[in-house]
This record gives sequence, C-alpha cells and structure tokens, in this order.
Amino acid sequence: MLLWSGIHPKDQFTWFLEVAPALIGGVLLGVTYQSFRLTNIVYGFILLHCIVLMIGAHYTYAEVPLFDGILGSERNNYDKVGHFFQGFVPALLAREILIRKGVINGRRWLGFIVVTICLAFSAFYELIEWWVALTTGDNAEAFLGTQGYVWDTQSDMGLALLGAISALLLLSKRHDSQLHHVPPLQESKKRT
Repeated sequence: MLLWSGIHPKDQFTWFLEVAPALIGGVLLGVTYQSFRLTNIVYGFILLHCIVLMIGAHYTYAEVPLFDGILGSERNNYDKVGHFFQGFVPALLAREILIRKGVINGRRWLGFIVVTICLAFSAFYELIEWWVALTTGDNAEAFLGTQGYVWDTQSDMGLALLGAISALLLLSKRHDSQLHHVPPLQESKKRT
C-alpha cells in the first residue's frame, strides 16, 4: 500500500506529511515487537489505519474518489474517516498499554483515561497541522484539507472522540479476550 500511495501522488509534499505517522509507527512497532508484542486486534486496526492514511496521502484527503458529497455535503469527507480512525485505533493501543503496564488500578477510570489520551493526541495533531500551515503557507492546503469548512478542526476532534468511544464500546470484550492470551511482561520489561 505504501508503494502504491507513493506512485504519482497528487501532491508529493502532502504524501510525505500523511505517510510520516505510518512510517514512524511502523518503526516503533518493529523496535518494540519482541519486548512488547501487541494483540492481533490492535495490530490489525493499526494496519487498517495505515491504509486509510496512505489512501489519503495518495489522493490528498480532499480528493479521494467516492467521498465527494457523502451525507449531503459539498466537500470530500474522506478526512473525516481518517479522524475517526485517529480516535478509534489509538484508543485500542492506549487501552492495551494501560492494562498491560498496570498503570490504572481499576477499570472504572480506564475508559475515561483512554478517551482523554485520544483527545489529547487529536488536539496535538491539529496543532501539528497548524504549525505546518504556518511554516509552509499555501503548500499546506492539501495537507490541512479544510476545504473551506470553518469548523474543520472541531469536527476532526469530535470524530476522534467518537472513534475512541466506539472502539471502547464495540471492542473492549474482544480485546480483553485477546489480552488473556498475551504472556505477562517480565519484571525487567515492566519497568521500561
């Protein structure tokens, strides 16, 4: 998918900006694979999120085919899919790390902390988009993908929130069943 997305993308600069998170994530997953192997469900959704990123990178989020005018909108809404995944996938990842590292002693606060982490990540990403826009000027329009929508930043964060809550509601039980089959971390690895 990465190779396909990099062949004649709509905008080379936007392509780089959009695939960078997938590349960084891939390196981190490779480095931590032996010491902190994740559940299959988390790896699967990370892969799906990378595919979403690479499709958006190839076309730019404002020009992905089949997403023009969806839900009665005059804009291309593929970026909303990306921001939903920006909450959905990190929710599963944060949940797994918090559970396996024993960061939270009870389940009551787990959902709240996971959603808070996802919202912080979404807000941080919006700040990165703003910084790119300030430093590159007109070159950032394809990366931002606002398409003239004044509430783009807020709706992006709202969809990340919806994604995080959806992941917790839809997949917590299945995720728990996979977590039961993950070998416990060794004491020396727990401290890292």
